[in-house]
Amino acid sequence: MFSLIAAEAAIFTIFVVAYIFYLGKSVSGPLPKDVLGIPILGTVCLLSSSLTIHLAVRALRNAKVRAFGLWWFVTIALGIIFLAGTHREWHHMIFEDGLTISTNLFGTTYYSLVGLHAFHVTVGLIGLILGMIFALLGKVKPEHSERAEIFSLYWHFVDAVWVVVFTVVYVIGR
Repeated sequence: MFSLIAAEAAIFTIFVVAYIFYLGKSVSGPLPKDVLGIPILGTVCLLSSSLTIHLAVRALRNAKVRAFGLWWFVTIALGIIFLAGTHREWHHMIFEDGLTISTNLFGTTYYSLVGLHAFHVTVGLIGLILGMIFALLGKVKPEHSERAEIFSLYWHFVDAVWVVVFTVVYVIGR
């Protein structure tokens, strides 16, 4: 997992640097200040999901399988709320503001960076849902806590990357 996270960190670094490099270089609009709102709810949900997955792993480590399932489910719900917010934001920007990936440099770098992150959230949600299915089937046991903890590292990574993406796109880049 550490190797995967290192490789993914390198990829995200490239995308963040590209976003910063091209920031302000679009010759036509819409520009970030014209279309970007601050996704507060999605951010709170995603960052909170790091706590809930931690609580799930801790519950499993302490042989509290039902509590594990509850916290794991809450983590899934928070991730889905985050993705729904991203979907809503993109729908508005594409169909109401006219910003697509091919509109200008901002559109290209924005959708590439935020889309890369959304893809990683989606992959994480698939893993979480699979874990939930196993939990519902009674296949998750306390001896699997190390596996859950290793997977949680990926989820924490996705959350940490969001802090960087949020800061670069919605704070610095507006």
